[in-house]
Amino acid sequence: MKHLLLFAFALAGLTLALRADPAAASDISGKWHFVLDTPGGDREMNAVFQLDGDKVTGKWGTADVSGTFSAGKLALSFPYTSDESGERDTLKITGELRDGKLIGDWQFGGYNGTYAATPADKATPAK
Repeated sequence: MKHLLLFAFALAGLTLALRADPAAASDISGKWHFVLDTPGGDREMNAVFQLDGDKVTGKWGTADVSGTFSAGKLALSFPYTSDESGERDTLKITGELRDGKLIGDWQFGGYNGTYAATPADKATPAK
């Protein structure tokens, strides 16, 4: 009987620990390193996000970020000026959190493509 109670407590503790991990993994607050696949080759950008409920704020380079993150899905849309061309338009970033990475699509003016982002402390530069 003593072993059965010990097993039950251990199982309950494991269940609580597993439940806590998805909540922590769904918080995208912090620094992210993005690699955008563009017609001119990979472009890298660093972003910092703060999550308050499902509202995302922060910085994309020097631009102010706004959007949402809910149920693992990211949707950002904010004014951005390209450092390369000087073009100003709305940058849209959509995607989802998978295995600790943000994966999805971007759109800026007439350009679009895909991206992958990792937390900045786990980032490796594009080749």
